[in-house]
Amino acid sequence: MGLLISNRKQLLMGVMMLMVFTGCSGSKPDSIGVSDNRLAACPDSPNCVSSDAQDDKQRVLPFYLVSNTADKWADVIDAIGTIPRTTLITQTDRYLHVECKSLVFRFVDDLELLMNPESGEISVRSASRLGYSDMGVNRKRVEALRQILLEKGIVRK
Repeated sequence: MGLLISNRKQLLMGVMMLMVFTGCSGSKPDSIGVSDNRLAACPDSPNCVSSDAQDDKQRVLPFYLVSNTADKWADVIDAIGTIPRTTLITQTDRYLHVECKSLVFRFVDDLELLMNPESGEISVRSASRLGYSDMGVNRKRVEALRQILLEKGIVRK
């Protein structure tokens, strides 16, 4: 019996180490990007939040720039760069795609922002690539970014 438990522990430890070293990124979803001037809709799973979501459980408020100028968009990009374990993948004059990795298992989530230059409103979407639930991580990420942008005077409430 002791040998069986020991083998299970070794197997579990091996799987965990493999996950740590290889990461749990999943593949980049095809839905990433802008279509019809909007970010993709969230799937039915609770591991996504979006300012465009119709469902209250997945909806977050958009960001509103204090002024809709190019320098404020640049400030948003700089602020995102201060968040640990983030990698800017795509950047245009109105769209950002950022990969965010979790600390331990290196799960990858996709954070997207789309600015409307006329109104200064920024649509935001954050979604996990893997799993069903995210334990609120994507919502916390969006709200933490909102707080950073508020503190830096880039967005307003």
